[in-house]
Amino acid sequence: MKMQEIIDEIKLELTGYTTELEIDDTVLKSIVNKSLRELERYWDESKFVTVPFRTCIDLKGFDHASIVKVYRATGYGSADESDGKMVDPVYAQQWMVFSNLGTMYNLQDYILNYASWCTMSQIRNTMSTDLSFREDKHDCKLYINANSAPTNITIEYIPKLTDPDEIKDEFWIDILIRLATAYTKIALGRIRTKYVLNNMPYTIDGDKILEEGNSELKELRETLRTNSNLIFPID
Repeated sequence: MKMQEIIDEIKLELTGYTTELEIDDTVLKSIVNKSLRELERYWDESKFVTVPFRTCIDLKGFDHASIVKVYRATGYGSADESDGKMVDPVYAQQWMVFSNLGTMYNLQDYILNYASWCTMSQIRNTMSTDLSFREDKHDCKLYINANSAPTNITIEYIPKLTDPDEIKDEFWIDILIRLATAYTKIALGRIRTKYVLNNMPYTIDGDKILEEGNSELKELRETLRTNSNLIFPID
């Protein structure tokens, strides 16, 4: 959703386009950006990037909020995977069974081989966890441990939120608009209650809209906190 579309939504919510808003578009844009920064703590829409494997990957210039996980870019036994890893025996057997010449003959041997393969994998991972990683935020480095080095590695990450147009999911768009509207109500409430107007034929709803904004912001924060699915790995 475009920035101007969100600003128009806020104006429609607070004025119905029948009155003037005391806050101009420049300030509303700052409020939306503030809401984006807060939403970034809970936003869990990840992206993927595949890069050549290194035990230490330089992340300078890579704009992201956090690294979620790393994966091997190619599967076991792929043509472009030349790390010498043993092929999963059950993976190999399934193609033999379902091919024209395949049978169930000697399947028990393959199952026993698979059990041995699993045991060796567990022993190896006990000594060194495959694809464990640690991100150094200060020096912009990503350290990856691999029992056997793949050619490429795929990194799953949470990008930084710098533009509302980056949000595609309707749920998060709605949350962003509600956050920005709540912050706008708080700003309006403070503006309208800054001075006390005596002997006026009408009253200003500053106290009411300030209370609404604070209440809505508190409710949204609690909803985001209790429903957050984002886990930041520490090792």
